[in-house]
Parts: sequence; structure tokens; C-alpha cells
Amino acid sequence: MTYRFALVGNPNCGKTTLFNEVTGSTQHVGNWPGVTVEKKEGKARRFKEHIQIVDLPGIYSLSPYSLEEIIARDYILDEKPDVVINIVDATNIERNLYLTTQLLELGIPVVIALNMMDSLEAKGDKIEISKLEKELGVPIIPTSANKGMGARELIEKALQMVQSVATSTETLSLPTLVIFEEKVEESISLVVDAMIHKWSNHRYPLRWAAVKLLEGDETVVVKTGLGNDAIDVIRPLRDQLEKEYDNDIESIFADQRYKYISRVVGRSVRKKRISGELTVSDKIDKILTNRILAIPLFLLVMYVMFTITFGFVGSFTIDFIDHFMNVTLADMTTTLLHLAGAADWLESLIVGGIIAGLGSILIFVPQIMILFFFLAILEDSGYMSRAAFIMDRLLRKIGLSGKSFIPMIMGIGCSVPAIMATRTLENEKDRRLTIILTPFISCGARLPVYALFAAAFFATSQSTVIFSLYILGMVVAILSGILLRKTIFKGEAEPFVMELPPYRIPTLKGLTIHMWDRGKGFIKKAGTVIFAASVIIWFGQTFSFSLSQVDDVSDSIFGAVGNFIAPVFAPLGFGDWRSSVALLTGFVAKEAVVATMGILNNLGEVGEDSVQLMASLQLYFTPLKAYAFMTFTLLYMPCIAAFAAIKREMNSWKWTLFAVGYQTATAWIVAFIIYQGGRLVGLG
Repeated sequence: MTYRFALVGNPNCGKTTLFNEVTGSTQHVGNWPGVTVEKKEGKARRFKEHIQIVDLPGIYSLSPYSLEEIIARDYILDEKPDVVINIVDATNIERNLYLTTQLLELGIPVVIALNMMDSLEAKGDKIEISKLEKELGVPIIPTSANKGMGARELIEKALQMVQSVATSTETLSLPTLVIFEEKVEESISLVVDAMIHKWSNHRYPLRWAAVKLLEGDETVVVKTGLGNDAIDVIRPLRDQLEKEYDNDIESIFADQRYKYISRVVGRSVRKKRISGELTVSDKIDKILTNRILAIPLFLLVMYVMFTITFGFVGSFTIDFIDHFMNVTLADMTTTLLHLAGAADWLESLIVGGIIAGLGSILIFVPQIMILFFFLAILEDSGYMSRAAFIMDRLLRKIGLSGKSFIPMIMGIGCSVPAIMATRTLENEKDRRLTIILTPFISCGARLPVYALFAAAFFATSQSTVIFSLYILGMVVAILSGILLRKTIFKGEAEPFVMELPPYRIPTLKGLTIHMWDRGKGFIKKAGTVIFAASVIIWFGQTFSFSLSQVDDVSDSIFGAVGNFIAPVFAPLGFGDWRSSVALLTGFVAKEAVVATMGILNNLGEVGEDSVQLMASLQLYFTPLKAYAFMTFTLLYMPCIAAFAAIKREMNSWKWTLFAVGYQTATAWIVAFIIYQGGRLVGLG
């Protein structure tokens, strides 16, 4: 039998850390059907029972104000998980219990994970668990997800609850909390009575539905299918309450929930910290979010990250993988093919096409994994939220808010989910502008191009050169934002409100899982898109348009195509046919640029390593041309998948083609300025 447990909690309550602790490597990530909100599921480890854990989006309430809230609410109500595990941040218990009071009205078994107990105890505060359990009427398990404390006990308690229900002949008795004042409770009772005796549709839990109907929740009104007679009963009750309390109905319910929570917390929580005393996070923020120091410190953090990634640590693993792919594996495959009597064209395809193409990409996997590892540290520690807050001041100068920084910084990993993340922006102009600007932030797929050219032409300053490209992408995004805001996207940015979670020490397990979740997409692309691209590139450089095998690559299909489009790139310094073809295949996937360079330079057939590719590039590139080439790679459309994401989010061919055209034109102009400007000052 399979049990389904749903994890529900506020953002930054430690829910994802707990999910990682419980599921480990059994988890898989996708999207909720029809939307771009991430869906995480996994199997609870070390239990003989089959327990499926569903990590619902982080939400503050069950009101339908956001897509995440709708998804979480619909899942609980429609899918009816066996148990809802409500993760509550013990250090911020008042705000977190607001969601708890709503969950307890749903009529589904609830277990509370009182998380971050170690942080609470470090502050000297104390929660009397038994009193809190008595107040709320549900089991409460103290946990510290980042230390693995209480996770197993939590799942055991949830399992015990659902199994006792399954074996009991009696109906599970769930708590009915009296949260509201007498007049409000009377109105709720009247609506419940009407639902029982007058209205036939009882799809939702009665008390919860009554509260939602009184609040005027249109989703519940529509889904319950209530007619005008029901509305006629509810409206006078709502009007009477609003008149009685001199407030709108939603504020009445919210205020009384918080009053109830305040009473519960007052009876079960003992706080040591004096009001107004600064926490450790507050003290750190005085430096990291300082008006003057914030941006320089952010840039310093990013520079250190790139120095480590592309310095000794990142470069150490490249030689090993490079030698394995381009020498050991290539030689072994060549020997086996000779023994098998394989045709020359088959050997060329496998060794010179597939292995050379994949090898040119896979050697950069360690560096990409290291970069993702550092990004996970920034996110899990709480610093990434501060980065959005810091950048809000800068982004407002181009008419955007800090909300736009979240998709942009996600773009360092991959442009596709970053573009999808713009759905969190309510303002249509802000959303479209962010979609156009986000691809200027360099994604992980471009890293192999930078790493190759930086190693070939800037050996002593690789990390500085690569870091400068990321900064250049941000600068171009800012300048483009100013230009587009003053022309096409006129208007004010929406206000930015964001919770800053307390700083936390990330766990190695959580960091590893986050790193792998991002990195496996890159590896999967190498095994699919790059594999297919390598075969196509090999075919295009081996045969002519008459389908006859050529001896000179320049006479091949790609040679002809490259020579045709090369004049477009000549003013940028890389008007040779190989570079042109490489950029063309980059429209499919940026990783294919390096694979194309390797194959078109006739490498890989006898096991040459990447040093040979660098030597080949040095024959027709200079450092200035190489930097202009990297700049164009940075700024033009990321890949065909990003194109599809832009089309899906824009929902308009006109805006999609404008975005791609603007990005490509910007890439050409900036690369032109760098190359021609460099020549003018004698760098050519």
C-alpha cells in the first residue's frame, strides 16, 4: 500500500531541507500540470512501507492570491493526501501558525513539524510542546532539518496516525478549533447549517467552506456550484459582520486568526530575547545589506566564486576527464572498431564525431558542478534573498523591482527555468521586459565556450576574464532595461516586498542534492541534444551537398554554409567559416559551439586532447577576437529551448521574435564595439 504525505509550510521554513533529509536521492523534480511551478516528489527512505512525499509550494495561506497557493490548496482538497505535514518555523511561530489554523479546518489529518528548534534554543527561547499540542489538538514533533533531527520521528508519527485510522472502526476525530469571536462563529454555524440542509454540494469540508464563502472566495463559490439563493443567505451575514467590526470581511477573519494565535503562543512559548535586541542575522545584515557596501560585497562574493570555480580547483579535474575521453576512450574505441573491421566512415562518426563532440562538453562538467555548488550555498544560507533586496535599488533605476532579480540570477544556472520564473511578476510590462533581459545573464551552457577560449588565450587570468563576461552580461541587461523602459515599456515598476530569512549554515546533503538537480540537466543535454548535434555536425563536415565524402572540410556542407554567412561576422573579428558554423549550431544549444569547434578542426579521430583544439584556435583567433567571440556567445539567444520558453511565456510570436531579434542585434553591436574599439587602441 502507498501512503501519500504532503509537506506544507511558509517559504523559508526549512521545508525543502526536511524534504531532502527524508527522501534523499529518491526524489524527482518536474512541473505541476499545465504550469511552471516546480513539483517535487520522493519516496521516504528507510521505511518498509511505501511512503510518497509531495513537497508543495511554499505558501503563507490557503487564500487563492497566487498560483502557488492555488496549487497547494487544490492538491490538499482534491487529491486528499493521507496526512498533511505542516512545517512550522519555531523561530517565527506566530506568522507560521496562520497557515496552520487554515489547514486544521480542512478535515485532513495534520502533523506539525516544529522546525529549527536548534535556532530557537540558541536564542534562549523555549516552546512547551505538550501545551502547544493541547491547544492545537494535533501531534507536534520538534525537528531541526538541517541537522537531521526529528525527521524519522516525524514520518513515523504521520504513519502511525494514518495506520490507526485505517485499522480503526471509528471515524477519525479531528480537532475543531474555536478561533473566532462569538458573532463570527455564529455566522459560520449558520452557513454550515445551510450547506447541510439547503445546498446539496458538500465537496469541501463544511467549516472551511463556510469561512471561505463568508470571505467571498470566488473559487469556492464557483466550485461548490451554489446558486443565487446561497448568495442571498451569505451576503447579509457578511454585510452584518463588516458593519459590526467596521472592517472588510477578509481583515476580520485575518485579525481574529492572529488574536487566536497570539493567545496560543502566549500560553506555550517562553521568549528570552528582549524586544528590540538584534539577532545574529540582523547584525550580519548591517554589513551585507549596507547601502554603500552591499553591491561591492556582492561582486566580491561572485568574483571569489568564479576564481575558485575556474582556478586550481576547477581546472584540476579537467585534465583527467579530457585525457579519459579524448585519449583513453578514443584509442580504445578505435582499436575495437579496427578489430571489428568497421568501415572508415563509421570510425570517423563514432570517434571523430560522437566522442569528440561529447568529450568537448563533458570535460567542463566538474566546473559547472562547482559553480552550481556555490550557488546552492548562496541560496541555502539565505544570502540570495539579500542579493535580490540589494539589487532592488539598482533595478529600480531601469524600471524593474527586486522581483526581477530572482529570474535573472536563476539564469546563471539555465535560462529556461529563469524565463519561466517570470510568472511570479504580476505586472505584464515588467514580466515581458524581464523575459527579454534575462538571457543576457550568462547560463551554465555557455561556460564551456568561456573555459575553452579563456584557457587558450588568457591562461594567466582565466577567472578574471570569465567573471568580466558575467559582469558584462549584467551591464548590457541594465543598459537595455533603461533603453526599453524609456521607449517600449514605459511605466512604473511594481512594489517589491520580500521576506529575508535568517542566515543558516547549509547542510552538505542539501547542497549536494541542489547541485545534482541542476547539473544533471546539463549532463542529460550532453547525452541527447549534443549527441544528436555531434552526429549532424560530423555529417555536415564530412559530406558535400551532393552527398559525396570530401577530403577538405571547407568543401563540405558546413563549409559552404559557413562561408556564406561568414561576412556577417567579419566586422566582429571572427569571419572564418568554422566560427560561423559553430555560432549557428549554438542556436540549438550553446554547448554545441565547443563540440562544433572540436569536430570542424578535425580533432578527436586519433585521440587528440583539448590542448590541440586550443592550438588550432590560436591559428585564426587573437585574444581580442576571442573576447569578441565570447561576447557574442554571451549575448545572442541562449538556445532553442529558451526560444520555446520565451514563446510560451510571451504567448505571442511578435514579442518572441522581437526578443530574439533584440538579443542577437545587441550581441552583434556589443561584439563589434569590443573588436573595432580594441583595434583602434592597438589591441588587435
